[in-house]
Amino acid sequence: MVEIVTGEDGVARCGWSSATPQYQQYHDSEWGYPVGDDRRLFEKICLEGFQSGLSWRTILEKRENFRAAFHDFDFHKVADFHEDDVERLLEDAGIIRHRGKIEATINNARRAIEMVEDEGSLAAFFWRYEPRERLWDGKHMPGFTEASTALSKDLKKRGWKFVGPTTAYAFMQAMGLVNDHAPGCAARDKVEAARAKFRLK
Repeated sequence: MVEIVTGEDGVARCGWSSATPQYQQYHDSEWGYPVGDDRRLFEKICLEGFQSGLSWRTILEKRENFRAAFHDFDFHKVADFHEDDVERLLEDAGIIRHRGKIEATINNARRAIEMVEDEGSLAAFFWRYEPRERLWDGKHMPGFTEASTALSKDLKKRGWKFVGPTTAYAFMQAMGLVNDHAPGCAARDKVEAARAKFRLK
C-alpha cells in the first residue's frame, strides 16, 4: 500500500513527500500537474536521465545548477554544445559529473530539434503516450508500464539516450501524463482536475 502522511499543516500527502521540505513543495506544486511546455518537458526527460542510479532528491537539490549549466534547458542552445562544453561540465561540481549523461543531454537536444521538425512540438509527441486507462491499483506503484516501455522504445528509435522504461515512467508521472498521487492524497483531486482541463496549444 502506498503510504499517506499527514503533515504539520494537517494536509494528507503521498508518503515520499515527507522526506524533505523541498520534496513537499515539489509534490504540492509540480509533481503530476500536466505540462505542455517543450522546454520543461526537455528539462525533465534530461534530469530523469541524470537521476538514473541516484535519488530524485539529489537531482532536485541540484536542479538550479543544472539549469544554469544547460542554459535553462533551451535545447536549441544545448544542441550547439561540443567537446569543450563537455569538459567544462565535467568540472562543474554543481551538477552530476557523468560524461555519458552529459553527452546524452547534448545528443537529446539535437534529437529534440528533429522531433519538433517532425511532430510540431515535443508536447505533441510525448502526450501521444498518455494512457487511455488508469492501470495503477493505488496500492503498489509500478516502476514502469506498457505505455512507458512504448515511449522509451520510440525515443530510442529516434536516437535519444538514457530514456529507459523506468526513466520514461518517472517522466510521465512528473509531467502529468498519469496521476500517481495516492488515494487520500490532497493533491490527487487537484491534479486530476488540472488534467481534465489540460489542452495542448
